[in-house]
Amino acid sequence: MTIVNQMLAFNEQFVEEKQYEQFISDKFPDKKVVILTCMDARLTELLPHALGLKNGDAKIIKNAGAVLSHPFGSVMRSILVALYALGAEEVIVIGHHDCGMSTIDPANMIAEMEGRGINPQVLQTLEASGVDLKQWLRGFTSVEENVGHSVGLIKNHPLLPPGTNVHGLVIDPGTGKLDRVDC
Repeated sequence: MTIVNQMLAFNEQFVEEKQYEQFISDKFPDKKVVILTCMDARLTELLPHALGLKNGDAKIIKNAGAVLSHPFGSVMRSILVALYALGAEEVIVIGHHDCGMSTIDPANMIAEMEGRGINPQVLQTLEASGVDLKQWLRGFTSVEENVGHSVGLIKNHPLLPPGTNVHGLVIDPGTGKLDRVDC
């Protein structure tokens, strides 16, 4: 049985037993906050608990490294939708120590792509069309600098509602301790 089939079997029982009732909320975040954080599996339950959040309190956007890589990409669009259409009033960017993005080596990742069946011609075509794969896949060396960069892009975005508070934090994935990042 595949993982998806196991999940669907569990889900059938979850719905049948009405276990969803404890999570009922609406689409507007009760704490009026939107959070950009990392997709690291250690944060799935730790982060909301460390912040005192329950289901329905916040809009949470996750990606690799909590990186805002483009001011007009899908992450920024999601932040603006949360602020303009879903009742959020503040933005928090939360990175974490021991982030996998801090050890990403683009050359190794490209080699892994080729090793897993991506035709080298596809990679060459992307490069020739102006896609700098090594830059696009690049990680970061300092989680604090990365959070500060993302916060700066958000704060200086031309479509950010004036007066919106934007905060930067770093969480320890072992203890849940949060520290402010001076942005």
